[in-house]
Amino acid sequence: MLNNIFNIGLFHYLILAMVLFFIGAFGVIISKNIIKILICLEFMLTAVNINFIAFAAFVDSVKVNGFIFSIFYTAIGAVEIAVALVIFYLMYREKKSINIENYKELNG
Repeated sequence: MLNNIFNIGLFHYLILAMVLFFIGAFGVIISKNIIKILICLEFMLTAVNINFIAFAAFVDSVKVNGFIFSIFYTAIGAVEIAVALVIFYLMYREKKSINIENYKELNG
């Protein structure tokens, strides 16, 4: 009985990733702070990595493509956040604000 309660399967990881992705998407939509938007984007990237690792572990245990792609995706995400922080720092030096509404001239 106790072993069935603590048996974590693929469904549990997918639910965790879905909740994390929706928290990140909700934060990106409602947030006006640039740093909060970047953190919410990282939540979304983490949810995608959880999916990669869960499917690699439960579906295809012989090949490690999901694990390798997850490591690659994490490295790309780190570079993306570093570049975005530099860009937003340069924008902050000009406007002296981290509120996204002060950067309306960036709209395409």
